[in-house]
Amino acid sequence: MRYLKPLMDQNFLEYASYVIKDRAIPDIEDGLKPVQRRILHTMNEIDDGKFNKVANIVGETMKLHPHGDAAIGSALVVMANKEYVIEKQGNFGNLLTGDPASASRYIEARLTPLAKETLFNTELTEYAESYDGRNKEPVVLPCKLPLSLLFGAEGIAVGMSTRILPHNINEIIDAQIAFLQNKSFKLRPDFLSGGMLDASEYEDGNGKVRVRAKIEITDDKLLTVRELPFGVTTESLIQSIQDAVNKGKFKLSSIDNFTAETVEIELKAARGMDAEKLLKLLYAFTQCEVSISVNMLLIQDNQPVQLNTSEVLKRNTLRLKDLLKQELTLSLQQTKQKWHQRRMEMYFIGEKLYKKLETCDSYEEALQVVRKAVLHIESILPFPIEQEDIEKLLTLQIKRITRYDQKESQTELDKLKVKISSINKSLKNITGYTISYLEKIKEKYGSDYPRRTRIKSFDEIRVQDVAEKQKVGWDRKEGFLGLNVKQGSTSIFCSPYDKIVVIRKDGTYQVIRVPEKQFIGKNAISVEKLDSNKVHNIVYWEGASQVCYAKRFRVEKFIIDREYNLFPTKKGAKILHLSHGDGIRVETSFVPRPRLRKSSLIFDLDDLAVKGIQARGNKVSSKSVQSVKVVTDRLEEQEPLPLHEVSEL
Repeated sequence: MRYLKPLMDQNFLEYASYVIKDRAIPDIEDGLKPVQRRILHTMNEIDDGKFNKVANIVGETMKLHPHGDAAIGSALVVMANKEYVIEKQGNFGNLLTGDPASASRYIEARLTPLAKETLFNTELTEYAESYDGRNKEPVVLPCKLPLSLLFGAEGIAVGMSTRILPHNINEIIDAQIAFLQNKSFKLRPDFLSGGMLDASEYEDGNGKVRVRAKIEITDDKLLTVRELPFGVTTESLIQSIQDAVNKGKFKLSSIDNFTAETVEIELKAARGMDAEKLLKLLYAFTQCEVSISVNMLLIQDNQPVQLNTSEVLKRNTLRLKDLLKQELTLSLQQTKQKWHQRRMEMYFIGEKLYKKLETCDSYEEALQVVRKAVLHIESILPFPIEQEDIEKLLTLQIKRITRYDQKESQTELDKLKVKISSINKSLKNITGYTISYLEKIKEKYGSDYPRRTRIKSFDEIRVQDVAEKQKVGWDRKEGFLGLNVKQGSTSIFCSPYDKIVVIRKDGTYQVIRVPEKQFIGKNAISVEKLDSNKVHNIVYWEGASQVCYAKRFRVEKFIIDREYNLFPTKKGAKILHLSHGDGIRVETSFVPRPRLRKSSLIFDLDDLAVKGIQARGNKVSSKSVQSVKVVTDRLEEQEPLPLHEVSEL
């Protein structure tokens, strides 16, 4: 066993690390999980402009991905349905209805122009060996867009998970430009399914959002669902509505689904229910409104890190700036090299150096003759003359030499000089060049991806507020409480989501759910709907001595059905007065005794501080109290007291 535990610990850590870094969590550099990166790399490798069977793409990707074809195929379908980087042909499923895609042998895909322009550059890509060492795969793609924000992501790893919501490409580019210009920016999610978004609790990529379906009120009795919340399908939405109807939350005459290319679900209200009220009930009890918790976890510097949208966008924008700088530097090198070679060719042909080769007896002698001749222009060339340059001159074909146009060659050299100057200018103002690049991408592709989800703040609809209220009867004489209690002089109206506070004469209390019928005891003196903001006032005997205490409290923390005490329990303890709110003045009458100067005391309960429910309270008097009564009524706008004089009970 002592050898087994370290082995298990090591193996588990390696497995956990693999799942976190190589399967479930995207990398911040290109925003992709390994399977997504391998799919896109493979599609770029086999790209010929035509559609490829998804089955063929999956087969090629398996050379790099050490898992089954099903995982690769489903990952490709998910990326294709995001529309940005993969163009699809065939049945890739329906995000609205939840219908699955056809088998991979029946559908085809290829890279979009946006993907080709922004995801790949073999000269700037670092490669590593694949899992079996037979192939090379990119460590990360030189991605010029923050795909983690564009795509969104979901992944569950060992001990951690990530959920990133998708954003709109136009807004991402605008935010990148704002960052480069040292301006503030704010990003909000955007969903392909549309709907309405309340992002008031969206903490820059963390926290949560609430998403609602777009529902139109067609007439007084008819509602039509036009757009769905993120992650909800027509099937799951209709099922949630049917479940709510079955549970009695509301009534419908009919549910008709006419969804095809767009969502169209018609809901007809039952008799006695208008469309406005039904709309609130749909948002409260069905998937017409969903709350989505988000958690932005990404791999950064080979470690899982909790980030936010601003940090991810800034890092990706700086990486874009660096990639563009590398591309410009590489292009500058290649352009200079081309000018270098063309200038040497011009001199070689223009000065007719090739004629000197007729007297050379060997290749080595020809090399020496040409080298000596071109040294005259080395000072104007961007690079020193190398052996390779001389060899290229010697390989020029006679056809090219005889057709050589000096004027055309000079025009080409001038164009190359202009390009070199332009690249140098861009390198000196790389920030401006990056902004210009982003503006071109937005102008070229932005119109294809308009915002679909409307950002709107909407009030939270609590189920307690919209649920149907029912009469809860309280039979004081028999001690029963519930929906099925018909007798008794007291009743309150509660929804199934409310809770009821029961207070008894001996100072015990309980918080219970709305019951069908429950025995609460014949000594209960107050039954009311729980309101944690309501202030209660009590005056009570501490014990047989009849010494009186008073206190104010709120019922805030509790365990359902558990019995608590309002004051330290002593034999003979009893509540003399119970009320709630402000403006209560009470008179305590003392037990008659010889030489008693005052027979009563009037005091204002508002003078007492609101304390914890377990507090003992303030002593009213050291004299024994016989009774307590209210001497001043409360303000008119306050609710009537549940109990005025407990001493009369």
